[in-house]
Amino acid sequence: MHLNGIAHVYGDDIDTDRIIPGKYTKTLNLNDLANHVLEDLDPDFRSRLTAGDILVGGSNFGCGSSREQAPLALKAAGVSVVIAKSFARIFYRNAINIGLPLIEIPHHKIKNQDEISVDLESGRVINVTANNEYFGTKMPEVMIHILNAGGLASYLKTNKNYSI
Repeated sequence: MHLNGIAHVYGDDIDTDRIIPGKYTKTLNLNDLANHVLEDLDPDFRSRLTAGDILVGGSNFGCGSSREQAPLALKAAGVSVVIAKSFARIFYRNAINIGLPLIEIPHHKIKNQDEISVDLESGRVINVTANNEYFGTKMPEVMIHILNAGGLASYLKTNKNYSI
């Protein structure tokens, strides 16, 4: 899976409440979730985001509650992949389950508006703007298959189990 987009960079400890404020989690209307994604952290995020853009975080991205609406809101808004130095484990699992690609790069110097290219299978990330290359944590093959299927539910409908 190859993904290309413009980076929107944030810092460490972006919790699920800043990704989607709790007051908006009473719905599963994906458009409502998308319209409020990151609004408390960056009120202009939605106006700058173009479908396919890439969200970049620091350490512990997605910490906080286990709400599945956080990765759903990012995906519904058009974020193609989230790159971070590290992820909260529950957020990571929820993102894979709903089909939102993630890649962990412990050290990166990606800046706002950098053009980024990601190859999930190899874990290779190229910062086209800065002419830098990073190798992130390679994702297990079964997770790549789940992401290619669009999430765990779609994967299981097709494959009936976790085998690849």
